[in-house]
Amino acid sequence: MDEPGPQGKATIRDLLTEYGLRPNQSYGQNFLIDPNVIRRIVRLANVSSGSRVVEIGGGTGTLTGALAATGARVVVYEIDAGLVRVLEDSVGSLANVEIRHEDAGRVDLHADLADGPWSLVANLPYNVGTGIVLDALRHAPEIERFVIMVQREVADRLLADPGSRSYGIPSVVTTLHASGSVVFTAPPGVFYPTPSVDSTAVELVRHPAPDQAERAIEIATAAFGQRRKMLRRSLAGIVPDPVQVLERCGIDPTSRPEEISPGDFVTIATEVDR
Repeated sequence: MDEPGPQGKATIRDLLTEYGLRPNQSYGQNFLIDPNVIRRIVRLANVSSGSRVVEIGGGTGTLTGALAATGARVVVYEIDAGLVRVLEDSVGSLANVEIRHEDAGRVDLHADLADGPWSLVANLPYNVGTGIVLDALRHAPEIERFVIMVQREVADRLLADPGSRSYGIPSVVTTLHASGSVVFTAPPGVFYPTPSVDSTAVELVRHPAPDQAERAIEIATAAFGQRRKMLRRSLAGIVPDPVQVLERCGIDPTSRPEEISPGDFVTIATEVDR
């Protein structure tokens, strides 16, 4: 069987109708319907024969098929049983595609993808994309590169600098584990159903994380959990003598979490565990 080409809006709507399906917003389903965007994502992924690709949320298989056409091995996770049937018919006969009917948000990607390295290439479901990316960065080192389509506000949170309104735990986790950049922005009209926001293609390239990365994230989580409080108060339950620790780190105890860089959180973690 020839590899299927990218699907446009009419094809996707016809497929859903044929299988008695409609976009399920509880799963965050917004299907990419612009073949040019699909091709652009695949070019950015820069995968070929011998590459390993994991896709989250295969939908009707348009990105899956385009990735498979490069010769890469593609493992696609899809939670929706109806869409699994569509995938089985659209790309299931391709020797280099493996369809897994599972909730990727509950899968141990580290165990599932042990034979790395992998690239994660996906139009991520709107409602779970952030959590999947952060979990993969923290716990699935086999995934070395991410080319992902996410809501613009999610991209902002992943890539925000300290001091910005979008800066928070996603920014800290991303910075500690990867270098990231916005590649391009896609308008709502390239999706079906049409969302109310723009989406952004983001590239993340993993780099070695600091030894204290997990402890730093734990401390940052406590700090951002009480975002309006000064660090000397928000860290009181997790850092012993927070004022002294912060002063030894050269950090003003009256600072608020959005002023503290990911590197500063690592410094605090190192000092606490000294």
